[in-house]
Amino acid sequence: ARRHDRMRPILPPTELFLQQDELFRSLKQFPKVALTSTQAEGSGAVNCATDELPDVSMDGRAADPAARLKHFLASFDGRVLICAESSGRREALDENLSERGLKVSDSQGWQSFLEQSAPLALTIAPLEHGLVLPDQQLALITETALFGERVLQRRRREKPTELDDSGYRDLSELRVGSPVVHIDHGVGRYKGLETITVDGDASEFLTLEYAGGSRLYVPVSSLHLISRYSGSDTEHAPLHKLGTDRWSSTKQKALEKIRDTAAELLDVYARREARKGFQFDDPKEAYRAFAADFPFEETPDQEAAIQAVFNDMTSERPMDRLVCGDVGFGKTEVAMRAAFMATWSGKQVAVLVPTTLLAQQHYESFRDRFSDTPVQVELLSRFRSGKQTSAALEKIENGTADIVIGTHKLLQGDIHFKNLGLVIIDEEHRFGVQQKERLKALRAEVDLLTLTATPIPRTLNMAMGHLRDLSIIATPPARRLSVKTFVRQREEALVKEAVLREILRGGQVYFLHNDVATIQKTADDLRELVPEARVGIAHGQMRERELEQIMSDFYHKRFNVLVCTTIVETGIDVPSANTIIIERADKFGLAQLHQLRGRVGRSHHQAYAY
Repeated sequence: ARRHDRMRPILPPTELFLQQDELFRSLKQFPKVALTSTQAEGSGAVNCATDELPDVSMDGRAADPAARLKHFLASFDGRVLICAESSGRREALDENLSERGLKVSDSQGWQSFLEQSAPLALTIAPLEHGLVLPDQQLALITETALFGERVLQRRRREKPTELDDSGYRDLSELRVGSPVVHIDHGVGRYKGLETITVDGDASEFLTLEYAGGSRLYVPVSSLHLISRYSGSDTEHAPLHKLGTDRWSSTKQKALEKIRDTAAELLDVYARREARKGFQFDDPKEAYRAFAADFPFEETPDQEAAIQAVFNDMTSERPMDRLVCGDVGFGKTEVAMRAAFMATWSGKQVAVLVPTTLLAQQHYESFRDRFSDTPVQVELLSRFRSGKQTSAALEKIENGTADIVIGTHKLLQGDIHFKNLGLVIIDEEHRFGVQQKERLKALRAEVDLLTLTATPIPRTLNMAMGHLRDLSIIATPPARRLSVKTFVRQREEALVKEAVLREILRGGQVYFLHNDVATIQKTADDLRELVPEARVGIAHGQMRERELEQIMSDFYHKRFNVLVCTTIVETGIDVPSANTIIIERADKFGLAQLHQLRGRVGRSHHQAYAY
C-alpha cells in the first residue's frame, strides 16, 4: 500500500552522491587553506598576531583560589574578556568572581566588548581555548582555562528521568497481546494497529480487546490515554467489560482510599515540618573542589540526586531521603557528597553497611576520596583487631573520627557519637525493622540518607507515598553495557566455555556456590575442568585476615576465578570481573539475584551472567 511516487523515481546512491575520489578530484582545482595552532613557515604562511594565555586556573585548595587570575590581570597591560558556556554558567561565574573581589561588567558579545572601556568583562561564548592579542592589548579567557577539563565534558542535556513511568512514550513500546489500561474504559488487551477510513480519510487506530470479545479503537493521537498494566500476571489480566460501570466504581474506590491516606500523610507531614533539624553550611569553593575530584562525569539523574540531597541538608528540615538506583549507577558518590557537607559543618557521619567485605571496600573508597581533605575515616567491623576497635571507639566519642563506616556493630549500645549529624544506610533492604528502629531513635535530630538498588516494598511504599523523599538514578554511566543474562541447565561444557571466554580476554569470574560444606570440592572440580584458571575460595566462615587477603588478591588479579558464597552479594566492586556463574539460582530471591548480577558489568566491557 505504501509505494513511492512513480513520478519521482528512486535513484541509485551513485547518482545522488559524489564518490570520495570524485570529491577530492573536484576540490583540487581550488586553492587550499590549512589552519594550524603552531607557528607556520614558508611562502604564503600568515601568522596571526596572538600569544598563548598563561596559567590562570582556579585552585580550590589555595587560600585565594583566584590568585593566578589576579596575578595575570595585575601584570597584563590591557583589557580582558571572560567567556562562559551558557547564561546559567555566566551567572555562576559572575557570582564566583565577585566572591573573589573581582568586579566584572556584562558584555553582549565581542563587538559590544570592543565598544566598551571596562577592563574586565563577561560574555557567553562556548569557546575552548583562550588567547592574548598583544597588538590590540586584549585577552580572551575561557571557562576551560579557569576550571580545567571539566567544562569540556559537555553536559548531556537530558531531562532527569520522570518518576511517572506508567505511560507509553511511543508505539514501539506496545507489545501485541499485552494488557493495557485505558483511562476511561479500564483493562483491555492490545491487538495491534489497524487502518480505518473515516469520511474518506485513512487513519491508524490502536485496537484494544475487552471481555466478551468487544473491541475499542483508539486513535494513535490519543496514545496518552493508555498506560501500562502494573499487575504481576500479564497472561491472565482481568479484562473489563465495555459499557458497564465496573471500571468507574473501581476508580472511585481507589480515589476514596487515596483521600484517607492523604489525610494521614498531611498529619505526618505537618509534624515533620514542625520539627527543626540541623541546617548544614554551604561549603561553596571547597565543595566545588571536592566535586571536581570525581573522576567520572555525573549522569543527569545522579546530578539531580546530588542537588536534592544538597537542598535537603542546607534546609532546616531533617532529611529522610531514599536514593534508588541500579547497581553500579553511582549511588556511593551521592553519599560521599553528603558526607563531605556534614563533615564540613563539623558533624560526624555514620555509614551503615550489611557485610564486612562491603564495609572494608567503602572504608578504602572513602579514604581514597577524602585523601586531600583533613577528614578522618574509621572502620568498625570484624576485620579490625580489638586494639584497633577500642582506638576507633575512643575517636568516635571524642569527635576526632569524622566518618565511621561499620556493619551491625554500629548499632550496638556502647557506641556514643560526640556530634552525629548524618546517617547513611547502604543496601537498606538487608537490615531488619528492629535495626532500623534503633536508628530511628537518632532520626529526630540527624539527617538520614538511604541507598538501595532493590528497595523492600515497605520502603518503596513510604517513598511513593511521600513519607520519605525519593531520588531515582535511572541513567546508566557513559559506555555502560547491560549484562547479558542466560538461564540454563547446568552443563560442564557451558561452564568451561564461560570461564575460558572471560579469562582469555584478561577478565575475572565469580563462581557462586552457596554451600560452605561442599565449596572446596566445587573449587577442585573447577580446577580440573578449566586447568588454565587460577581458583580462589571466599566464604563467611573464614577467619577475618584470610578473607580480607583473598578479596585483596582477587582485586589485584592474583587469581582469576573466585568460588564464593553470597558474601559477595552487596556492593563489591571489581571492575575486571565481568562473568558470574550462579549455581542453583532457584534457591535465591529476585532481589538477591539482581544484586549478584550487579557484581559484574561495572566497567565498559560486555558482562555475562549465567
